[in-house]
Amino acid sequence: MARNPPGAGRKLPAEPPEVEARPDSYAKTLRALQIELVKYQKHLIAHDERLLLILEGRDAAGKDGSIKRIVEHLSPRETRVVALGKPSDRETGAWYFQRYVPHLPSAQEFVLFNRSWYNRAGVEPVMGFCDAAQYQEFLDTVPVFEQMLVRSGIRLFKYYLDIDRQEQRRRLQARRRDPLKQWKLSPIDVAAQAHWKDYSHARDTMFARTHTLHAPWYVVRAADKRAARLDLMRHLLSHLEYHGKDHGLLGADSGLVFAYSDEALRAGHIAP
Repeated sequence: MARNPPGAGRKLPAEPPEVEARPDSYAKTLRALQIELVKYQKHLIAHDERLLLILEGRDAAGKDGSIKRIVEHLSPRETRVVALGKPSDRETGAWYFQRYVPHLPSAQEFVLFNRSWYNRAGVEPVMGFCDAAQYQEFLDTVPVFEQMLVRSGIRLFKYYLDIDRQEQRRRLQARRRDPLKQWKLSPIDVAAQAHWKDYSHARDTMFARTHTLHAPWYVVRAADKRAARLDLMRHLLSHLEYHGKDHGLLGADSGLVFAYSDEALRAGHIAP
């Protein structure tokens, strides 16, 4: 199993821009990228492909907003967003991956997991929802499980949306004040700041144990929500093949989206 991350030795990403893109520029670029996604979905359907996109990250990092823009103009028949809740008693007593398998993409489907089996690498050990043996079993077996998915023909992409502690605090406070966003708050979100260091340690262990050649992790620096959404879409599309691809549109900023590496972590390009 590969432990050396793909992209090792590449130039480290630069600092992300502090100023958001102008609204008109953002809307224009977003529309162009959504058109590219529609082009790819036509190809996916015509060639019976299967695409699985996993989005993980800190609470309030922007997963919901990114997913909303990705699927906004895609065919709902061939597109599914999976966001599983608390497991039932039966699911708790089953093979850990069993509850996720029915949601995997079939031919012609684009499936997005808003959080995934990586709950067992983050929130579950941090909040005490699994024991040490279950945690280690997951870390040992998830690379094998994902290799099986990739070998079966599923295109698997894993993105981690990263923000720093101060930005998370600001976003969580904004949720508390906004009556239209208070539904997003959960007891887990409330505890996020208190367990910041625990989540950092769990994230770093997850990267070290589950970043492989067949299923690498890509980090998205998401302090600027709009820039992060656009470059996540650019990065994903740049790794997909389809007719009519606008290559000039798909140059993602390597300072915003990059393959995980130990070097990037040590250099502080991932929030401590």
